[in-house]
Amino acid sequence: MTNALTTAAAGFGTGLSLIVAIGAQNALVLRQGVRREAVSAVVVICALSDAVLIALGVAGVGAVVVAWPSALTVVSLLGGVFLIVYGLLAARRAFRPSALHPRDAPSGAKRGVVLACLAMTWLNPHVYLDTVFLLGSVAADRGPLRWTFGLGAILASVCWFAALGFGARLLSGVLARPSSWRVLDGLVAAMMIGLGARLALTA
Repeated sequence: MTNALTTAAAGFGTGLSLIVAIGAQNALVLRQGVRREAVSAVVVICALSDAVLIALGVAGVGAVVVAWPSALTVVSLLGGVFLIVYGLLAARRAFRPSALHPRDAPSGAKRGVVLACLAMTWLNPHVYLDTVFLLGSVAADRGPLRWTFGLGAILASVCWFAALGFGARLLSGVLARPSSWRVLDGLVAAMMIGLGARLALTA
């Protein structure tokens, strides 16, 4: 029992250390959390996607994917282009900021957010490197407790995205001014375009 708890805690810590970083996915979750727009859907997509990828890594799929290295090249190119486009859209919002009206978003915009979240999650090669390859290889060292380690990592993902998405509304007062959104969208644009260019150039 003690070994299982220790292994689960190790999985939680390892998973959290890989997830808690400034990246495209976290930036999207933060932005939607502040806007209170499709937050539940975004949190569920991110957490569930991580759970699937971590499970695949623990099951040993990472070793199979390594046999086809061109797969990551294709994902890198697609992900790079997507991030650049998303970054340009954020840059346009930064030049034309508006006040925060969380509940005024049309349903079409929410569908777009869900699609963007899916693309940003599954077209990001770093997600595969962190979850399928890295966590999968670390879990393999745990032998028969590898699934316990994986469950700990999955729990870390659920906790992080829930805290980021639903806790971001605490910033809604600060971001109720257009000038605040100009700064946030400007930072998102710079990060997305930078990450996208790096992915595309290193593919």
